[in-house]
Amino acid sequence: MYDKKNPKDAGVNLDRYDLFTEDDEEVEEELTSEEEEANSGYSLQLIHHLIAETPPEDRRRRWLLELRRAILSDEGEFRERIHAIQQEALRIHAEMEAQIEKLTSPANRIGTLLGLPKDDIARVIVGGSEYYANLDTELDSRTLKKGFSVLLNDAFVVVGELGYNDAGPIAKIADVIPDGRLRIGQEPNAQTVILERSADLTDVKLKPGDEVRVDSNYRVALEHIPTKETDAYALEAVPNIPWSKVGGLDETIQRIKDTIELPILHPELFSRFQYSAPKGFLLHGPPGCGKTLIGKATAYNLTQQLRRESGEDVEGCFLHIKGPEILNMWLGESERKVREIFQIAREKKEDGKLAFVFIDEAESILGTRRALRSHSISNTLVPMFCAEMDGIESLQDVVIILATNRPDLIDPAILRPGRIDRKIKVTRPDAEAAKDIFRIYFTPELPIASEVTPDSETETAGETPPEVIPPEKAVEDLIAQVVDEMFREDEDNRFLEVSLRSGRRDILYRGHLCSGAIIESIVQRAKESALKRAIQDPQKESGISRADLLDALAAEFRESEIFPPTEATEDWLKLLDYDPANVVKVTPIKTEKRERRKASNSRVI
Repeated sequence: MYDKKNPKDAGVNLDRYDLFTEDDEEVEEELTSEEEEANSGYSLQLIHHLIAETPPEDRRRRWLLELRRAILSDEGEFRERIHAIQQEALRIHAEMEAQIEKLTSPANRIGTLLGLPKDDIARVIVGGSEYYANLDTELDSRTLKKGFSVLLNDAFVVVGELGYNDAGPIAKIADVIPDGRLRIGQEPNAQTVILERSADLTDVKLKPGDEVRVDSNYRVALEHIPTKETDAYALEAVPNIPWSKVGGLDETIQRIKDTIELPILHPELFSRFQYSAPKGFLLHGPPGCGKTLIGKATAYNLTQQLRRESGEDVEGCFLHIKGPEILNMWLGESERKVREIFQIAREKKEDGKLAFVFIDEAESILGTRRALRSHSISNTLVPMFCAEMDGIESLQDVVIILATNRPDLIDPAILRPGRIDRKIKVTRPDAEAAKDIFRIYFTPELPIASEVTPDSETETAGETPPEVIPPEKAVEDLIAQVVDEMFREDEDNRFLEVSLRSGRRDILYRGHLCSGAIIESIVQRAKESALKRAIQDPQKESGISRADLLDALAAEFRESEIFPPTEATEDWLKLLDYDPANVVKVTPIKTEKRERRKASNSRVI
């Protein structure tokens, strides 16, 4: 048979008469079926005439039949290709029509879903107008939530949803209506609006002053925006500071226990005596003496006491507020922060927690009110603070702790009985108290340099080497030596000269300005010196030595940032225990003056 794809390799010999062996009847039947299928094509008609004119016994008839079969095969393949091309053209045409229809169709409107009165009905608002719209049958109503952005076609049929909008105006809540709706817009010249809550805000606890993001139509509150200020106030976990970590303040701690712990731990007994528990207390004294530490320790120890007495898992919440953080240049913002602080404390109390409000540097916001315009913030903050404190019944609600270096600058209305009932002075530590503070930071667990080492000559002579000092005794000896050096009243330790109105001049030594912060810094400096030696010579065993502590003591009083860099009396009064009204001048005694005084004394001798 002839191969139309490989004509050269067909191997057909035209001179042979036995190429075709089929019967003529089969060929005629094939011819008849092919003629019916030919559909009278011109080329096939010519071949058909040739076949008809050729006798059956003529061998060329067979070749004509093979030629006709090949033409029919090629025509079938051609028709299949044409059909495939037509189908692809129809597909491309349909896609182009769909794209044209999409590009020429009008845009969908975007509205806010207000609710679903029925399964196939939606209440939406578009551009300030509210509609009762049908839902597309292909849209599942269970996926729609109040506040979602939805798509509406020309017939105002909801055909899709876009979820919550990621952007929108921010509004501040003025009031929370009992049914859960929100009132916003208490600013001057601002319209008051009632908002519904979105589905995700239904169970969220909101309060006046909170900020929410609303939809563009001002109908639905979509998201609660927490403020950083509110998060910065509250420490969810009360700092773990037992009384054992507060050294040198035994008398102060006992007064705090009598003021705070006893009324809360024994409410029935105090009720029998009709004792009115105080609402708060004031911690005043020089900086660095542990006022903030006492406030945190009070929160921790009182919480632990309540757990032991009640057997319940009482949690505490410590709100640490620095006075200058409340001040704001915008009118009414400082007062709003004061209200917010007390509101947070009351909410923590409602949640079953014991709330502690600790206000550091209280004189900056609760200063004495004056008639000058420059003190207008104090004129409004103090009354607001007093009003909030009057709303607190006792320490059973909220524990108020104020801390200040200058109690004389706080307004008397704050310090009167019934508000801040107890004033507790945190004094500077004496020598014994300083040792207690050193024991907290300088412990036997630290690497201590051995001051007593065996001598090689005594070992060779057969003598018994000196006994090595135990770490506990070595620490006590070092602490005693450093404290003696700090509280030694001699020419080298002169630090300040205070001139009083009576004409008297007092000389203050280093020990008179000692504080817990200074002691902690001395130990830190000594650790740094020991660490540097260990880094320089890793092979040599080293620890904190007496020289490290004494050098740290001298460097601390020479370089410490606690002490003012100038001779301004107002700055030094914050550090001294003198009545500011009796102090005329404070003069630091510089190191250069002491050196010159030593030199002059040596020349006289």
